[in-house]
Amino acid sequence: MPDNNFAAQGNCGNFKEAVCINAGRIYDSCSDKDCIDHLRVYFPDTAQAKIEEASSVKCRNVQVIDVLMDVESVPFNKGFYSVDMTFYFAVQLDVFQLPCLTPTAVDGLATFNKKVILYGSEGNVNVFTSDTSSSCNPGCNYGKDVTPRATVQVVQPICLSCKLLDCCPPRDCAISIPMAVAGKFDGCFRPMETTRVVEVTLGVFSIVSLERIVQMMIPVYDFSIPDKECVQTNDDPCELFKRIKFPVNEFFPPRLNEDDCEVEDDDSCGCN
Repeated sequence: MPDNNFAAQGNCGNFKEAVCINAGRIYDSCSDKDCIDHLRVYFPDTAQAKIEEASSVKCRNVQVIDVLMDVESVPFNKGFYSVDMTFYFAVQLDVFQLPCLTPTAVDGLATFNKKVILYGSEGNVNVFTSDTSSSCNPGCNYGKDVTPRATVQVVQPICLSCKLLDCCPPRDCAISIPMAVAGKFDGCFRPMETTRVVEVTLGVFSIVSLERIVQMMIPVYDFSIPDKECVQTNDDPCELFKRIKFPVNEFFPPRLNEDDCEVEDDDSCGCN
């Protein structure tokens, strides 16, 4: 075991002890913003019929429902790995049959592929734990894979544009979708000839990282004991309502701070 010399390295020495933990260490990461244009939206069979009869469409909401990732080592670049990602977007549209009619909500699916190369260090140790089954089916890996774990963080995408286009001649819609993703939609994604398609432009912010589980020494100050007591629930709705603070900001919108003024000495900026 290495020496516990935290205090000798300039630390204050107020912690109780140094302990060894297993934690994920991020070896490399990158951030990116992608403007994805001409992204085709696929619809289930029940929703495609509404698209065929639509006069216009409007994007209401876009969400990331799943991201499939595959990590592979890069040949002749020791310690580097390629991360192939497939984003699955749930696109909710307002479909207008006629300009004056109430729109109908329709859900569709869009996919986007992205690839990055990051440094993930090296590891040749198989990890076995007591909470996993000892039996292994033919073809499975013994122990955990030695490749690093990829993580992607995505904020809610921004729909920048939405277009309804005509297909001449009609095209055959065929897309391979995982069962877990297809199960989130009503209807079936089956091959069908379409005369109209929807294309969207999305803005996506993401952070991709590679991490490995390593043993690290950390200082421990004390056990984390909650100092707040649990609030007892009351069946009286009025008593619960009394505990809610008055929403002052809803009635009186906040003003700009002085730091928000672009010109400090300009009295016309409106800062007091």
